[in-house]
Amino acid sequence: MLIKTMYKRLVFSLLFLQIVACGNQAEINILNFGAKGDGQTDNTEVIQKAIDQISRNGGGKVIVPNGQFLTGVIQLKSNMELHLEKGAVLLGSDKRMDYGPSHKASPLIVANGQHNIAITGDGVIDGNGRKLIKDIYKMLKEGTLEDLEYQTYNPWHQKRPEEGNRPKILYIYNCDSVQVKDVTFKNGLCWIQDYRNSSNIVVDRVKVKSTTFLNNDGIDLTDCVNARVTNCIVDTADDGICLKSSTNNLMCENIYVANCKVRSSASAIKFGTASRGGFKNVTIKDIEVYDTFRSAIAIESVDGGTVENIHISNINASNTGNAIFIRLGHRSGDKPGIVRNINIKNVKVQVPFGRPDKNYEMNGPEVRVPHNTFPSSIVGIPGHIVENVVLENIEIAYPGRASREVAYIPTDSLSKVPENIKDYPEFSMFGELPAWGFYVRHARGIEFNNVKVTIENDDYRPAFVFDQAHDITLKNVTIPESKDDQIIVKDATVINIDVN
Repeated sequence: MLIKTMYKRLVFSLLFLQIVACGNQAEINILNFGAKGDGQTDNTEVIQKAIDQISRNGGGKVIVPNGQFLTGVIQLKSNMELHLEKGAVLLGSDKRMDYGPSHKASPLIVANGQHNIAITGDGVIDGNGRKLIKDIYKMLKEGTLEDLEYQTYNPWHQKRPEEGNRPKILYIYNCDSVQVKDVTFKNGLCWIQDYRNSSNIVVDRVKVKSTTFLNNDGIDLTDCVNARVTNCIVDTADDGICLKSSTNNLMCENIYVANCKVRSSASAIKFGTASRGGFKNVTIKDIEVYDTFRSAIAIESVDGGTVENIHISNINASNTGNAIFIRLGHRSGDKPGIVRNINIKNVKVQVPFGRPDKNYEMNGPEVRVPHNTFPSSIVGIPGHIVENVVLENIEIAYPGRASREVAYIPTDSLSKVPENIKDYPEFSMFGELPAWGFYVRHARGIEFNNVKVTIENDDYRPAFVFDQAHDITLKNVTIPESKDDQIIVKDATVINIDVN
């Protein structure tokens, strides 16, 4: 009896030593709670106990050492840091039911209503998506997992499980003072990082490599305030760095994104699609984009949100399907939103002929109508216009090779371009467009300053089409010398045309 008592005291003392303050911060190594880094043992309970112990002791650091630590869903707590040492891997469970019931898959790592939390270190958080998707399909075939999208038609014409059955990797909800630094995220089946309704966020030197499946957005900020995303490398099978707004009375505000590299089978930098409250005071700069299927820059308000005071600069995009897409539509909401006061400068984009993302494991959905290469576009809807956009020091290289046999919109029949007011916003949403460089409709106060568009091969379309657009200014705009009638103006007013 005495020996047992002494043993219990010794164990308690060793555990106490693990949470003694190092400086002012306690530390717990999950090995001291019995974790095993063999890639097979389920460590969910052990890791959660370590987190809960740190929380009960006022906060500190939970250390994941070298090894592969298999885990299900874990919940972060306030005043804690989850630190992954070099060689450490948090490996998500490959069993779908470890994430909850049908339609309600929990993310792998969750923080809800917490403050002062951090994920740091040179380790890896691996969603184990390749194995997990096999289990999901197995359950679907057996009928043990309900999934409406898999069982019925979906608008993308792709047979896939719904997002609610595919776990995100990281979900930060209603939190304040969040830091995620240096870690690598891999192999998810849905959004990789979802920061939602949260404030004072820093995401720095984070790497994302997730081309495992669709909807793999790299970094999503949804209705967040005061967020910085810097020095990140993102390679994803959906949008790279994406701002969203899902609540009418909330918005993304005071956002700074800089010094990032993005590859995407969707859009590299995107505002939307969810755009209920909107986006305000956003700065994005020094971004490298490559091998990206859709737009290098996509700014969208289709759910009633306000988009204003946006500053984007120093974007270099190669092998990217579209340069700039700005859209005000009315998919949902009581009334259309507002898109205004956007400044985009120092942008260089090379648009290829054909798919730029053909080497992805899962490509973005095909455009299902005949079309030639799409131009950049700035498009509102009747009665609701995009206002005050300045494009400065822009250079876009297009491939040309358009063919009337593929698709053709005559410039004297611009009404044939559909409005598609309620449609999902995308650079390809109108089908064939009558310009190869820029298409502008339902807009006012659009300024092109030192803009150069080049074309590698012949294109029967003009470089610029302005339809129902007003107060348009072209200063020092360069277009191919060999082409006539490169600027088409219909039901529009142009203040100044200075074309080289």
